[in-house]
Amino acid sequence: MQLKDKTAIITGAGRGIGKRLAIAFAAEGARVGLVSRTIPELNMTHLEIAHAGGASMVARADVSDYAQVEAAVQAVRSEFGPIDILVNAAGVQGPIGPAATIDVRAWAEVVEVNLVGVFHGCRTVLPEMIVRRSGKIINISGGGASNSRPFFSGYAAAKVGVVRFTETLADEVAGHNIQVNALAPGATYTHMTDQVLEAGDRAGEKAFEEARNTRMTRGVPPEKQIALALFLVSPRSNHITGKLISVHDDWQRLENASLTPEHFTLRRISKP
Repeated sequence: MQLKDKTAIITGAGRGIGKRLAIAFAAEGARVGLVSRTIPELNMTHLEIAHAGGASMVARADVSDYAQVEAAVQAVRSEFGPIDILVNAAGVQGPIGPAATIDVRAWAEVVEVNLVGVFHGCRTVLPEMIVRRSGKIINISGGGASNSRPFFSGYAAAKVGVVRFTETLADEVAGHNIQVNALAPGATYTHMTDQVLEAGDRAGEKAFEEARNTRMTRGVPPEKQIALALFLVSPRSNHITGKLISVHDDWQRLENASLTPEHFTLRRISKP
């Protein structure tokens, strides 16, 4: 019970990695606030947690709307107490295809949900964490954060923004004993995989083949994502903040390693 007596909020908890982490955190003793804009999916996550003997509550919110996020966080705080952990997992893939042809509004919505939504989550919990001088925040990264992702420009741009925001925020709150990190979950089978396959040629040959392989193999095992997330919200990672860490990294070595500022940060252009 690594998270006994901890209160966690997880956005995007209705499906995908958000749901996986919500169930796993509850199994480790956390009281989990389930946040998403889709009530039926949240209710299913809540039911699975209850059947396993865990504690959770549903708090609907569209993460792109700050007032809704603020209200959801307050509801969880009133029910479960101060927020110890925030996981920003809510995300949409958005339009797939050449940037010259995709819908302008749909592109902007990706940024509003995937990037602005992360800011909204952090903004709501940080004042309390600063006062308490304690907090753990995980922002879920994704494809395009550390490399180019053609035909997914909105998603890639938003995820790069998430990583740089993570680094910047981590520096701001380091003196308050708050750790903020970005977790790259790797290719894993979710509804986004099916969206890529449905897009066909618009996704590009590389992305299409990767999605097809992910559907066949199921991609990264959930256990690897859960293990990294639990590490990042535990005291064992108190010395790690502002990092982009992938499930494919040898992250177990980080527990006893000394990190320089350049380790696991957003790539930089070398000076000539």
